[in-house]
Amino acid sequence: MNTGVIGASGYAGGELLRLISAHPNFKLTFISANTNAGELITAVHPQLINFGTQRFSSLDIAEINKCELVFLALPHGESGKIVKDIKPGIKIVDLGADFRLKSEAKWEQYYSGTHAGVWAYGMPELMDHQSIASATKVANPGCYATAIALSIAPALNFIDSSDITVVAASGTTGAGRSAKINLIGSEVMNNLSSYKFAGVHQHTPEIEQILEEISKEEVKISFTPILAPIPRGILATVTARLSQSKSSEEMRKDFIEFYKSSRFVRILDEAIMPNTNSVLGTNYVLMQVAIDPHVNRIVVSTVIDNLGKGAAGQAIQNANLMCGLSEDSGLTLLGVK
Repeated sequence: MNTGVIGASGYAGGELLRLISAHPNFKLTFISANTNAGELITAVHPQLINFGTQRFSSLDIAEINKCELVFLALPHGESGKIVKDIKPGIKIVDLGADFRLKSEAKWEQYYSGTHAGVWAYGMPELMDHQSIASATKVANPGCYATAIALSIAPALNFIDSSDITVVAASGTTGAGRSAKINLIGSEVMNNLSSYKFAGVHQHTPEIEQILEEISKEEVKISFTPILAPIPRGILATVTARLSQSKSSEEMRKDFIEFYKSSRFVRILDEAIMPNTNSVLGTNYVLMQVAIDPHVNRIVVSTVIDNLGKGAAGQAIQNANLMCGLSEDSGLTLLGVK
């Protein structure tokens, strides 16, 4: 399928190029990066040596409309500006937030600009695959939203959903490529810091939205994100008060059963804790789950690659479903630790 990547100079865009270049069914035919138009792809993504002397194109709707499949890896608020000009039959996966939230009020609270609308939400482990497969436009979930929602979804029937607490650390690529003082090496190295403190992170309403769709009850999360001194990876620790008695063994069995048909989620053996290096460059989700009897809470530790399952990998997983392909096509790579 002729495939385009719009916004390919960002970290997620570069990861899309890496994965699509080895995909058996997707052929890259249009690669744009407006602010980097004309530059060598390898000047921005030196790891992509197979792109040789190829350069980024500028945004061109006519070229986009020659594609059969398009990935939008643009800053929030930008996808909504161009999709109206893309032919209706072209399949689109948007890695931005523009089409994730159903609530216009929530969009205005956590983002800026006009609410663009709602597309099918692409978290295959929690959504009916047919809702993704039948869609021509899919909103790819946020990276934190992916790690956190997957962490607690299997336990929603056994917890107080109004009392979910999350502390999650992400690598610096989660903040994008834009130059910021707090992201330069001298500030990040040998340092940990919280940010978007006290419930203001933009993924909060997205997480609550997907969990409410599953539980049919109101969900409230208290979310503290942390900037970690690593390039990529998310480690999320999610806890919630139990509403009924469960042992760690029983809860582990519930999680294993919940994800038994998932291609990418793994509940680790009890002696093994998740670590971010183990999912580097993959679409996998590794989890450990237990009950803390002292406070009667479930504790879940989860890792993903924020550019893999948290962005480009999941986007390709969704595109595979949209195109009638095997869910894991082009995504069978193991970690590189």
